Amino acid sequence: MKQLWGRVPLNAAMALLYFRKGAKAQRLIHSLKYNGKTDVGILLGSMIGERIKLNSIYSDIDFIVPVPLHHQKLRSRGYNQSSFIAEGIAQTINIPFKEEILIRTISTESQTRKNRFSRYENMKAVFKAPETDQITGKHILLVDDVITTGATLEACANALLVQGALKVSIAALAFAE
Repeated sequence: MKQLWGRVPLNAAMALLYFRKGAKAQRLIHSLKYNGKTDVGILLGSMIGERIKLNSIYSDIDFIVPVPLHHQKLRSRGYNQSSFIAEGIAQTINIPFKEEILIRTISTESQTRKNRFSRYENMKAVFKAPETDQITGKHILLVDDVITTGATLEACANALLVQGALKVSIAALAFAE
């Protein structure tokens, strides 16, 4: 994923699907994200987990963190789609997921119509990881639904690394170019 090359030190990054407008992957993700089909997130998360089990680069993960929604968006949507993906991964690889490790402090508008630089600028100060010994020296798997420019994941990874995470790896349902 060259979107993140040289921008944030990652241990590993992977996506299950390739995201194209109008394709099956988009329909699956939209059913999870906008239509309340949380079982889709758990199922696809378990598929990611099966792939993770096959790759030794992920063998020392301490816990899984979903990319958080701002509390206003969480209240209006009713759930965080990334949490269901993380839950599916966690069940499959038998590693806990922790939603409280990362906090979205600022509500941002949708990124879908922004260019790469605008997305980065929009996201760079949005996430915080509270000071906690839960993070220090740990390998954290960060989970999101779609990687587009990588701005959201970069901001999340940086927040975790600033608080002492030893390694951050990324897993997503889909990758868009």
